[in-house]
Amino acid sequence: MIDPIAMTSLVELGNVGFGLVTIGAGLGIGLIGAKAAEATGRNPGASSPIMVIAITLAALIEGVALISIFVK
Repeated sequence: MIDPIAMTSLVELGNVGFGLVTIGAGLGIGLIGAKAAEATGRNPGASSPIMVIAITLAALIEGVALISIFVK
């Protein structure tokens, strides 16, 4: 039989993991934005390809965060 106290600690551990994934997603999107702005500043002519790559990467990172909600 599963101990209810052990199950509570496992649920709390899952919540901590979800929080870490959320923080990681926020940091990742922030870094993408910062590096995209830096790259556009260095080469303004390449702003369209840089924006496409940055938006694609931000969407992938958000997808990982959203998937972690349901896999929990």
